Amino acid sequence: MPIDKPRPRRQIHTREIVSRGYVRDDGMFDIEAELVDHKPFVYKDRERGEMRPGAPIHLIRVRVTVDNDLIVRDIACEMLEIPFGYCRGALGSVPSLVAVSVGPGWRRAVDDRMRGRKGCTHLRELLYCVGTVVFQAISPYREQFMSEIGAPKGGDDGLPFFLDQCYSWSTGSPVVQEYFPVHFRRKVE
Repeated sequence: MPIDKPRPRRQIHTREIVSRGYVRDDGMFDIEAELVDHKPFVYKDRERGEMRPGAPIHLIRVRVTVDNDLIVRDIACEMLEIPFGYCRGALGSVPSLVAVSVGPGWRRAVDDRMRGRKGCTHLRELLYCVGTVVFQAISPYREQFMSEIGAPKGGDDGLPFFLDQCYSWSTGSPVVQEYFPVHFRRKVE
């Protein structure tokens, strides 16, 4: 369904999030994400003063390294542009994500370690994104190039991780019926 033409308006903010997945030569995987916020007008920042249109209000980067079991083995973050120098103190909570599984419960783990006064909202948003990109990057790569390992599994039930995580991959959908018939469950109406 297309979005209707908007009413007359003017842009006041842009947030750009870009993420990329890499397979390393040592077999580990790096997921990198970058968040940039900027305004299309002269912006008066409390600590940095007057900022030109398009200047980054936030420029934050993260790299999360995971192994084949999708366990975080290393994590690095940098805050290149931030409203307050004090914001960098939020980086202290980042190492607590090492050894955490990027799978079911990832967002909860990020929140437990970084919510509120312990962390940075923008950094948490990037880490949520990393959780999704882990699967978008690694699962198809493993299926195609590492068939001995296969795609990451879900929970203890051994189901593919993506089943029942969206409309098309619901176990009652025609998509699952066609591509994963063993897991298809007819909808009860």
